[in-house]
Amino acid sequence: MSISNAPVNRSSAGAPFDIPSHDRAKVLVVDDNEKNLLAIQSVIEKVAEVVVANSGDAALRHLLKGEFAAILLDVYMPGMDGYETARIIRQRPQSRGIPIIFMSAVNKENDHLIRGYSMGAVDYVFKPVEPIVLQSKVAVFVELYEKTREIQRKATYVEQLLDTTILANNERLRAENELRIAEQRQAAIIQSLPIVLYLEPLDTIPRIPQFVAGDFTALTGFQLDALKHTPDLWRERLHPEDRDRVVNAIAGRRSSTGLALEYRWQCADGRYKHFLDQAVLLRDQDGKHAQFAGTLLDITERKNLESQLSHAWKMDAIGTLTGGIAHDFNNLLTAVLGGLEIIERRVVVSDDQRRILARTRRAAEQGSELVRRLLAFARRQQLEPARIDIARLSNSVRDLLSHTLGGLARLDWKLDEHLGKALWPPYADESQLELALMNLIINARDAMPDGGTITVSGENKRCVAGNEFVLPAGEYVVLRIEDDGAGIPPELLHQVMEPFFTTKEVGKGTGLGLSMVHGFANQSGGALRIESELGRGTIVELCLPRAAENSATAEDLRRSPLPAPANRGTGTALRILLVDDHEDVRATTAALLADLGHEVTEASDGPGILKTLGLAPSAYDLLISDYAMPVVSGIEVIRRARELRPHLPAIIITGYAEVESIASRPCDVGVLMKPFDQEQLAAYVQSAAPRA
Repeated sequence: MSISNAPVNRSSAGAPFDIPSHDRAKVLVVDDNEKNLLAIQSVIEKVAEVVVANSGDAALRHLLKGEFAAILLDVYMPGMDGYETARIIRQRPQSRGIPIIFMSAVNKENDHLIRGYSMGAVDYVFKPVEPIVLQSKVAVFVELYEKTREIQRKATYVEQLLDTTILANNERLRAENELRIAEQRQAAIIQSLPIVLYLEPLDTIPRIPQFVAGDFTALTGFQLDALKHTPDLWRERLHPEDRDRVVNAIAGRRSSTGLALEYRWQCADGRYKHFLDQAVLLRDQDGKHAQFAGTLLDITERKNLESQLSHAWKMDAIGTLTGGIAHDFNNLLTAVLGGLEIIERRVVVSDDQRRILARTRRAAEQGSELVRRLLAFARRQQLEPARIDIARLSNSVRDLLSHTLGGLARLDWKLDEHLGKALWPPYADESQLELALMNLIINARDAMPDGGTITVSGENKRCVAGNEFVLPAGEYVVLRIEDDGAGIPPELLHQVMEPFFTTKEVGKGTGLGLSMVHGFANQSGGALRIESELGRGTIVELCLPRAAENSATAEDLRRSPLPAPANRGTGTALRILLVDDHEDVRATTAALLADLGHEVTEASDGPGILKTLGLAPSAYDLLISDYAMPVVSGIEVIRRARELRPHLPAIIITGYAEVESIASRPCDVGVLMKPFDQEQLAAYVQSAAPRA
């Protein structure tokens, strides 16, 4: 490990302020690796005396015996790790003010950085670190520590000068000059950091510091003189939600020995920054409280990272809840729609009664569509991705919207046939992409109540690392929907993709449109991005992966449908095992199968159906199992059933399941999504039925 030979800031030997070697500032280095300790010691010993410890316990014992200018603390150690050691250091009054620099060879993610700073770290460096960088970082805190000691020593020395000779006066002048040089060098270092050091009188009202070190203008946008000319500037630009809390804390800080506050403050450009304001109460030579010494640190980036992490957790929790709700709704809708179909087939009804049944069915189908949107947001819908012909898709969407947009909104579709050939085909579920485009276009129309133009265009995009969509590098197709409506307020822009959030009037929207598109894009390996400006309009960009040349098209998938169902009551009657823990769904499904001419044996759980099969393994032709059941899942039921009866045909029915979980089923097992009708059920049964 090579290091610089540049001299450390220090007075010349023999001067009154020279620090003897035995009185040098000490730095505590904590690492369980002896080689690391030796390497770091060789770098740091040029600026301070180094004390080493190979564990958190050893470090805490050293802190009881002496003072340290800084602590270099390894994150990962056996026994007590760096985070726990830092927490205990911050709890002890005699050590809580010592700067801590975390060292780590791994854990470079934002989560670990946030955890380190939350433990009170002032910096976080990663191994291997450049020696000169480490030396410079430590030198800042060493010089701050030495400055405090020299100021105390200077006060004592000034008293002695009253009784000394001219020689002593000359020595004092020389020492002051050297101290001024040290302060200038230190100020240059502080100037480059996002931090301001200040000294503030004890009872100053309004709050105006006596001394400020650091780039105050870069931090706030204001010149320091603005505080003197406008005494209430600091208080007025506190965020309204933070103002009372901060002002009250400042007013009561004299009763404590220190202060640590986080608050938002409006800078000169109108943006709010998050500041960490920390101060300690200093005493004069008589032991009386004299002034506050503090730091103002810009922690905006850290707070943004915390906010992003919190938002991601919230959306994941909502997605999990949504998936569970969708499962229950699909079970209910399966029973409702199946029951209606049985009534229509088995009961002779009048025209009025048939109309009532039709309205009831339509309402249930609308509920099913709402559930599909919920699953789309939760990214748990079943997708059938394929290579999509953009020209044909645009014609289909145009036809669907021809009677929907109204006369005031003009649709300028730039994905015409010529451009459609030039645009790469995206790889996604065609029906879901069609629905997503319709949602986005209708949203654009609703944003222009007085009319305007909606422009739909496309772009081939090769994304590199760190792109605006936050997607892996690769080739993508961007579909762009642009309107010239009122725009979205900046404070609402981050909420519009959340489920059930809508700016429309009550009863005019579910708040699921954008969240559905967002979920579909993410599940398809793409992303959704929104830009908006009040009075200028909104641009929504849907980015999807480019399809491979040899991938199947949506048309190819449609050409291979399941076999058509047999006519009701005709064909070979099958002996079917049916297991579903939802009683109404099980009863309705059994009735639909019975109407098709099949013999059905029911069970409410996996163990029950397996017991039935075990009594007569060859007596049944087909197993139909719900996926999500207590004790034993549908996939496990099929696996155990085939141990009793190899190659037993089977079908999974489900209202919701993780795509990865369903994908683990045997390749010859179909998945029928709830709610389903008799025709869909018959098609799956005939497809899975054993061939004669």
